Amino acid sequence: MKKILIVDDESDILLTLGKRLTAAGYSVLTANNGHDAMSLAKSNHPDLIILDIVMPGMEGDEVAGKLKENPQTKNIPVIFLTAILSKSEELGNNHTVADNIVFAKPFEAEELLTEIKTLLCGAATA
Repeated sequence: MKKILIVDDESDILLTLGKRLTAAGYSVLTANNGHDAMSLAKSNHPDLIILDIVMPGMEGDEVAGKLKENPQTKNIPVIFLTAILSKSEELGNNHTVADNIVFAKPFEAEELLTEIKTLLCGAATA
């Protein structure tokens, strides 16, 4: 069973997305801040991380940068979530920004699930 770490400071996102991913057959870990996310990623080696960009303390892009510097976590794919996008980026619910997949909140759960399946299948064949 593939393991996904969801990191968001909004408890409703953690709960709703966690239930959806569990129902889709994934093992789910959750963290509500960057520090806990880093600890969970290092100790549990998730197959994918879904990471909110704007969080108190350590923001998502900083978490992702630190994970990429660590040999244990550097190859874990990351999908970013954000409620903040510029007008030029508001073309749909998911985008690629600087080679990162970014989903704008609110997002369509089916689109996110499709992207997760694509990333995890690609990781399995790599």
